[in-house]
Amino acid sequence: MAAPYSPTVRRRRLSAELRRLRAECKMTLLEAAKKAGMGKSNLSKIEQAESKTVPAATLDKLLDLYEVDDPETRSAMHELSKLAGQKGWWSQYKDLLPQILADFEAEACALRTYEAQVLPGLLQTPEYADAIFRANRVRDDDEIAQRVAARVTRQGILKRANPPTYQAIIDEATLRRIVGSPEIMGAQLQHLARMAARPNVDIYVLPFSAGAHPATEGSFVIMDFPDRRDSSIAYLENPVTSMYLEEDHQIRMFNDMFGGAQGCSMTPAQSLTFIEGILKTTEE
Repeated sequence: MAAPYSPTVRRRRLSAELRRLRAECKMTLLEAAKKAGMGKSNLSKIEQAESKTVPAATLDKLLDLYEVDDPETRSAMHELSKLAGQKGWWSQYKDLLPQILADFEAEACALRTYEAQVLPGLLQTPEYADAIFRANRVRDDDEIAQRVAARVTRQGILKRANPPTYQAIIDEATLRRIVGSPEIMGAQLQHLARMAARPNVDIYVLPFSAGAHPATEGSFVIMDFPDRRDSSIAYLENPVTSMYLEEDHQIRMFNDMFGGAQGCSMTPAQSLTFIEGILKTTEE
C-alpha cells in the first residue's frame, strides 16, 4: 500500500542512495533482500521511500552488502536514516553524496529557477561551465573536467522523452557578463536561444528596467514532482553547503518570489528577441 504521507527529502535521498548502491553491485531486489536476510517487500518499501525509518542494524547490513566501507559515508547514511522523519534540511554531505540535486532533478516533472549571476547549470555550454568553475578557484584540471562532465550529464533531463517543464528567469546582467571570452559567451547565447526553442523550456529575461523585484535576495530552484504526495522542494546553494526546503510555508514563499519575478520579466518571445539582440552585439 502506498505511503499516505509525503516522503521527506532525507527519506527520498536515503532511498535513492540505496537503490544506486544496489544497482552498482548489479543485484536484483530479490538477490539483495536474500543476502541481507530480509523480505523483498521490506527492501522494496525502503527503496521506494515507503518506510518512515530504516533500523540501524538493517542499514548496516545493506551497507556491508554493498561494500560501503568509508566511515564518513556510512555516518552520513545513518544520519539520513535517523532524521528521516524531519523536514527542512541543511545538507552537510554534498561532497560525500554529490548526486542529491541531480537525482531530484531527474525525478521532477517541473523545474523553475531564478538566476542572478550566472546562467542556470542546465543551460550552460561545457566551455561556459569550465570558465565558471575556474572563476570559482577550482584549479585542478581533472576536477574541472569531472564537474563539467557531470553538469552536461544533468542537462540530459531536458532532452529525454517526457522531459520536465523548465522555466528559467535570467537576470539581464547574467546575459551581458562576458564569461570566459567573447567567443565562449557568443556560443553560450546561441545555445541559450536554441534551448529556448524547445517546447518544454521557457526563458524569461528579467531586465534592468524592472528595478527592484521580489527575487532580489538571490538565486533558487523550485522542483515539483509528479506524485502529489511528494512535496515540492526549494533548493539554494552557497560555497559551503546546500539547502533543501519543503515546508509548505517555505514553498509558498518561493512560489511567490518566482511568480513576482516572472511578472517583472519579458515574455519568452520577447526574451528570445532580446537574447538574439545581445548576441548580435557580441558578434560585431
